[in-house]
Amino acid sequence: MPSDDKISLERETDRLVLRPLDDGDAEAVRAITDDPAITDAIDFLPSPFSLDDARAVVRGKAGDRMYGAWHRASGALIGVVGTHRASKTEIEIGYWIATPFQGDGYASEAVGRVITVLRELHPKHTIFAECRSQNRASWRVPEKLGFFPTGGDGHRAGRKKLILGLTAF
Repeated sequence: MPSDDKISLERETDRLVLRPLDDGDAEAVRAITDDPAITDAIDFLPSPFSLDDARAVVRGKAGDRMYGAWHRASGALIGVVGTHRASKTEIEIGYWIATPFQGDGYASEAVGRVITVLRELHPKHTIFAECRSQNRASWRVPEKLGFFPTGGDGHRAGRKKLILGLTAF
């Protein structure tokens, strides 16, 4: 099985460049995340969202990988996609897109690209997401990518678990 280190390679889509976040990206992460529309939707993001908070996101926790979604045309950071190894056989994926870029398909594009890489590296793992069913815009992202609700609750309060169908990628 390929090493997790290979996922750190830069990946591109038509409109985005995805690469692992590093310490130099903390200010850009702070700038797109210090927004109540973002911090209110993601339970582990404090509000206000400081530069120290951004540094903590960039570093992640054990088993986490955090990727920046950079707009190819402008070079601006427009979103974050994170993966977390939840168990030996499960990987969780999460995301947020800066408010000015929401509704234009960037989340699906970025998350879809990261999922493609996860499938290459971990073909037998279950990939899942947790969303609030009331947040229809966020819920539509995994649905468009082939996830389906399990009917069960997620680990975070108010969230439902969705898993990626085996034939989606």
